[in-house]
Amino acid sequence: MYLTVNGMDIFYKKAGSGPKVLLLHGWGGCADSFLPVFNHLSGSFEVYALDFPGFGKSSAPPEPWGVEDYMRMTYEFIKLSGIEKTHVIAHSFGGRVTIMLSALHPEVVDKIVLVDSAGLIPKRSLSYYLKIYSFKLMKKLYIMFSVGPTEEKLRRFYDRYGSKDYKEAGSLRGTFVKVVNQDLKKYLPSIKSPTLLVWGEKDKETPLYFAKIMEKLIPDAGLVVFKGAGHFSYLERLHDFNIIVSRFFEGE
Repeated sequence: MYLTVNGMDIFYKKAGSGPKVLLLHGWGGCADSFLPVFNHLSGSFEVYALDFPGFGKSSAPPEPWGVEDYMRMTYEFIKLSGIEKTHVIAHSFGGRVTIMLSALHPEVVDKIVLVDSAGLIPKRSLSYYLKIYSFKLMKKLYIMFSVGPTEEKLRRFYDRYGSKDYKEAGSLRGTFVKVVNQDLKKYLPSIKSPTLLVWGEKDKETPLYFAKIMEKLIPDAGLVVFKGAGHFSYLERLHDFNIIVSRFFEGE
């Protein structure tokens, strides 16, 4: 199904009946990233799973977006869908959107499950900063000594030397740069919703210390760690995840 939000066609799936649950996927994913969770929860809840703009079957954003733009779109989707209040399950990038949404629009958010959520700036080592400075110097030299318009030079440079994540972002490269540089730590104390943090012990994308910071700063938060699991802990421990989330939403 599609819903037009601010001129964009947003694809979503809906199934089941009962209390509302909204599923928000991670960067590079889509509604079906949560398919086994969607299928399980639809037996007891009215479940929505959408494709963020630029992913899956939804329209691309008209310009490079930041987290706030995705948050506004999600808020409009909720309102246009006639949802008064909903539980939210969010993975990785979807967690960024949920952190801001729940802090700024608590009236539409019930309980929250943040799964291996992004939203914090990772700890940086000296070698990281040396690498960044070297990269910037190399970019400057490339622009000075290569031929062609500056915009074309930059495109060639990033195509050749950009990070794997940047290259894979494709047409969303501008959005990717804006999103990964946003630190949402300041929003965490404003989250009033009961929040369950579910994390993979071995997550390298959003390390476990992210979860511990979030648990400390979100007023009503608890943490479940899946031993041995990585960034997609909800799929690696699907049976456990479905049970834990269902009980959390049902108040057990």
